[in-house]
Amino acid sequence: MSMDTVKNPRFPDIAFINDPSPILDKISDDLVASGFEVLFYSKNFKEAFSQLSVMDRLPKICIIGLNFNSERVLTDLQELKSQYPDIRLIAHSDIDAKRTVTSLLAIGIDGYLLIGSDVKDFKKAISGVLNNKKYFSAGVSEIVRGFFGKQSRL
Repeated sequence: MSMDTVKNPRFPDIAFINDPSPILDKISDDLVASGFEVLFYSKNFKEAFSQLSVMDRLPKICIIGLNFNSERVLTDLQELKSQYPDIRLIAHSDIDAKRTVTSLLAIGIDGYLLIGSDVKDFKKAISGVLNNKKYFSAGVSEIVRGFFGKQSRL
């Protein structure tokens, strides 16, 4: 095996499912420069499901930047979580509305980063979710605490 085919095992394979976004493009470039391998980029769930269905090696994490106010996106996200339960999901958006955040939490999202998060935040989120932790931007932390507090009282 040549050295070109050896992958750094410290960095997980990732994928992006997002609307065209110069912000996520820059984050992706920075992650790749840091040693992460991006297995695919998709602009929507239909394309992502098509790519995932033929892959030999699945990404450990999908970073998703879509309009989470859309019911179809939430349904597709739930389907992704159901069909590929081992893939960790990190959402990226500018939406900090309680309804949207709690919908994502109910689906089982592993992390949620608000617009303004930088590559360091993404690396922290990736590291956290790979270690079975959740990672959320400070801007949604009260909503997250409330959601998980209600679950623990059930």
